[in-house]
Amino acid sequence: MNFKKTLLGASLALMSVASIAATSYKIGTEGGYPPWSMVDAAGNVTGFDADVGAALCAKLEADCKFVVQSFDSLIPSLRADRFDLIISGMSYTPERAKRVNFSIPYAVEDAIFILKSDSDVIKADSADAIFKGVEGKTIGVQGGTTHGAYLAKMAPKVNIKDYETLDQMQIDLDAGRLDGTFADLTSQSRFLKQMNNADFALTETVIKGSSDPETLGYGIAVGIHQNNTELKQKVDAALCELIKDGTVKTASEKWFDIDIANYDACK
Repeated sequence: MNFKKTLLGASLALMSVASIAATSYKIGTEGGYPPWSMVDAAGNVTGFDADVGAALCAKLEADCKFVVQSFDSLIPSLRADRFDLIISGMSYTPERAKRVNFSIPYAVEDAIFILKSDSDVIKADSADAIFKGVEGKTIGVQGGTTHGAYLAKMAPKVNIKDYETLDQMQIDLDAGRLDGTFADLTSQSRFLKQMNNADFALTETVIKGSSDPETLGYGIAVGIHQNNTELKQKVDAALCELIKDGTVKTASEKWFDIDIANYDACK
């Protein structure tokens, strides 16, 4: 009888450990794309996606740990089971969806150029005019993002310079080693405020993310392993709650001063 009780106790203990393990997730993020994802002096991941990730894990009743690595290595690492989720300002594109599952898009984002303030392109009133105006220029993009692919598609005569992180790209722009940069509106707006070089400005026309969803994506989503459909369902449900209860809006306004929550995702 005591032996059976011992076995029962051991079984319950193992079940408890398994339960804890099942609610522990590693989250892949870049950590070098402010204000979406960045690492502070103490080594903690902060930013919009860090706040969304923390809120998501709270909804899932899970203990989560961020794993920081380069953006273009996130999908291969997810597929290799080095972590369970990607939360890193990643656009949900059909091409990426061939390799990973995506949650519902929790945010929508447009893109914009930073160019020389005396450029005629600054006041261009259409995306086509902007892409024509940057031909022959050297434009920085972050490697592995949708921005580089879209720029190559729309302006094949542009000299595109890839950077591993947004910070590296912005250092070169500030030093005058680039004619401009192309990235998401929120990051570009933040960087322009911090620049020492006053010779640059945002274009007056933004590039709408909805203008080419095949290339620019359907919005910002969480990457999930293709085999884990159960986790995708849980993440989708939790994200809908976070959108509806205003959590995503609060994080967005905190980091971007605008609301980029995707309210159409859960209709």
